[in-house]
Amino acid sequence: MRRGKVTSKVVIVLIITVLAWVFFTYDLSSYLSLENLKVQQRGFQSFYADNQFLTISVYMLIYILVAALSLPGAGVMSLAGGALFGLLVGVIIVSFASSIGATLAFLFSRFLFRDWVQKKFGDKLSTINKGIEKEGGFYLFTLRLVPYFPFFVINLLMGLTPIRIPVFYAVSQLGMLAATIVFVNAGTQLARIESVKEILSLELIISFTLLGVFPLIAKKIVSVLKARKVMAKYKKPKKFDYNLVVIGAGSGGLVTSYIAAAVRSKVALIEKHKMGGDCLNTGCVPSKSLIRSAKMLSYVNRAKEFGFKNGKIDFDFADVMERVQGIIQKIEPHDSIERYTDLGVNCIQGEARINSPYEVEVNGQTITTRNIVIATGASPFVPPIPGLDKINYYTSDTIWNIRKLPKRLLILGGGPIGSELSQAFARLGSEVTQVQREPQVMVREDPEIAELIMKRFQEENINMLLNHEAVEIVTNGNSKTLICKYEDREVSVEFDEILVAVGRKANIKGFGLEKLGVAITDGGTIEANEFLQTNFPNIYCVGDVTGPYQFTHFAAHQAWYASVNALFGGFKKFKTDYRIVPWATYTDPEVARVGLNEKDAKENGTQYEVTTYGIDDLDRAIADSEDHGLVKVLTRPGKDKILGVTIVGPHASDIIAEYVLAMKNGLGLNKILGTIHIYPTLAEANKYAAGEWKKAHAPEKILQWIRRFHNWKRG
Repeated sequence: MRRGKVTSKVVIVLIITVLAWVFFTYDLSSYLSLENLKVQQRGFQSFYADNQFLTISVYMLIYILVAALSLPGAGVMSLAGGALFGLLVGVIIVSFASSIGATLAFLFSRFLFRDWVQKKFGDKLSTINKGIEKEGGFYLFTLRLVPYFPFFVINLLMGLTPIRIPVFYAVSQLGMLAATIVFVNAGTQLARIESVKEILSLELIISFTLLGVFPLIAKKIVSVLKARKVMAKYKKPKKFDYNLVVIGAGSGGLVTSYIAAAVRSKVALIEKHKMGGDCLNTGCVPSKSLIRSAKMLSYVNRAKEFGFKNGKIDFDFADVMERVQGIIQKIEPHDSIERYTDLGVNCIQGEARINSPYEVEVNGQTITTRNIVIATGASPFVPPIPGLDKINYYTSDTIWNIRKLPKRLLILGGGPIGSELSQAFARLGSEVTQVQREPQVMVREDPEIAELIMKRFQEENINMLLNHEAVEIVTNGNSKTLICKYEDREVSVEFDEILVAVGRKANIKGFGLEKLGVAITDGGTIEANEFLQTNFPNIYCVGDVTGPYQFTHFAAHQAWYASVNALFGGFKKFKTDYRIVPWATYTDPEVARVGLNEKDAKENGTQYEVTTYGIDDLDRAIADSEDHGLVKVLTRPGKDKILGVTIVGPHASDIIAEYVLAMKNGLGLNKILGTIHIYPTLAEANKYAAGEWKKAHAPEKILQWIRRFHNWKRG
C-alpha cells in the first residue's frame, strides 16, 4: 500500500513537471497574454458564434489546467472570459472553471505534500490545524476575498491543512465570485484596453479597494450571525440597569470597574468575600510582607558579612503574622468599597449568579446589564492525595491564619508560591521539607537559573526532595507522615504541618456559567477570544479565571481591554496584547523574567544567542554584599533585538523593568548600552550585559584596520 502511494505521487509529479515544461518551453504563456487575446479577439468571437458549446468546453478545460497546475495566466483567462462570453455567461464559466482548477491544485498539494509537512512540522502546526478545523471555511473565505493573496498560493497551502474538500470547493467558488465579477467585467471592455496598465482604471481600483474591505465586512456579518444565534433564546430588556456588571473585586475586577466608571458608564461591582481579592488578602501582599520579615532575620544571621561581630533578634512568630495582617489593613483602603464608591462604582457585597447574558441575580434581586465581566479569580488546587482530607492542611489561602511556627513544615510544590514560602518559613525557624515531583524547583525557568535558587535553599537548610511524587498521608495518633514515590522506592517524611502549593484552579463554578453554557477550556478556564469575549458576545472575562497567566499585573492589563471592548466594542474592539509579559518569583535571590528563556526558545524552534553578565562583578552588588546572580539575555542571532531576559539577583523584579520597556518599544541592546545609568546602582547590570553582547559582536576586521591606522599615526 505504501509503495503504491509513493508510485502514484511520483507519477503525478512527473505529469505536472512535463505539462509545466511544455508550457514554458513552447512559450504557451504568450497565447495567454493580453496582446495576443486582443489580436485574436474577433476570430474568437466569430468562432464562438458558430461553435458555442465547443468554445466553452475548450476554454474551461484550458482554464482548469492553468489553475490546477498553478501556471501564470489565470487572470488574463478571466479577462478573456469576459471578452468572449459577456458578463453573465463569463462569470458563470470562469467561476466554475477557476473553482474546479483550484480544487485540483488543492488535491495535488494534499496528496503530494500534506503527510510529509504534518509529520515534520505537526507540533508547530497544531494551533493552525485546530483553527482550520474550527473555522477553516471562514479563514478561506476571507483569503479569497482579498486579491492581494495569490490564489494559487492559497490553493497549495490549504491542501496542507485538514480543511474538508467540499468546504474548500464551495467556499472557493463563493469567495472568488467578487474578484471573478471584477475581472470578467474588465474583460467585457477588452476592446478598449490597450495595455495591462489600463486594467488599473479608476473604476477597477475602486472595485479592488472594495474587495480589500470585504474580509472585514464578512467577518462582521459572521460575528453578528453568531451573536444572534447564541442570544436568540434570551429576552433582551428594553432598558438596562447598568452598562456593565463586574463579578469579582480582585485586581482584574477592580481595574475593569475603575475604567468603566472613569468613562462615565454605570457600573456595578459584585464581591462575595473581600474587596481586593486574592492579591490583597491571601496572595501578593501577605506573602511579600512575610518574605520581608524573614529577610530581616536572614540579614541578622549574616551579621559578620557586614562587619558586625554577631547579631540577634528576639521575636514571637505570632507578632510577625500580626504585622502581615497590619500591612493588609494599611493597603485595604486602596481597594475599599468607600474608595470605589467615590469613583462612581456601585459596590455590592453578595454572591452573584448569572441567569442570562443580560441578568445577574445578587442578594435576591435581579439586575439587568448590557455587558458582564467575569473576574472571579482562582483558588488553590488541592490534589486528591489519600489521607490529606483526614488532617488539617494549609493552602496559600489559609496559611495566614497560622500563629504558631511549625517545627517541621512540609511544603508540597516547587512553583513560585511553594518556593517563596519554603524560604520564608525556613528563615523564621521552621525545619522545611519541600517536595517537588519535577527534577528542579521553578520548572518554567532554565535549569541553571533554578540551580542558583536550589543552591541557596541548600545553604539555608531547606530539605528539597526532587523527583518525589506524593502518594499518601498516613496518620498515627499525633504523628503525620507523607509517603512519597522516588524512583522505585518509597520515602517517608514526618511533619507537623503541611502546606499544599501545587497550583491554582480557576473559579468557574457556582454562579451560573454551567447552566448558561459559557465555554470552558480543557484546562478548566473560561474560553475567551482575542477580545476577551466568551462564546456570549456581551460576556467578557479577565484574570486567573481565563489566563493564560495568573499574575495580578496581568489581570490588570487584561482589564483595560475587557472594559473598553465591552463598552465600545460596537465601534472599535482591541485585541489583547500578550507580547510582553513580565513576572517575578520573590525568593532570595529574586528571579525575574520577560519574554523567552532558553527552554521556551528550544521548544518553539526559535534561533537565538545568549549573553550572560555575572552580578558578582557589579560594584553596587559587591558593596551591598549581594554579589551573586546573573543577567541572561536572549537575542536574535547577530542582532541586538531582545527575545527575552532572565535576571537572578537582588531586586531583579525592579531591574528588569528596563528590559520590559525596551522590548515593548522595539529597542535593542545597543540602545541600552548607549543609555547613561547612575553609578553605583544594581541597574548598571543591564548596561554591562549589553556591553557583553557588544564585545562578542565587535567588528574584528574593522578593528584591525583601525589598529593599522593608529600605528600609521604614530609614525
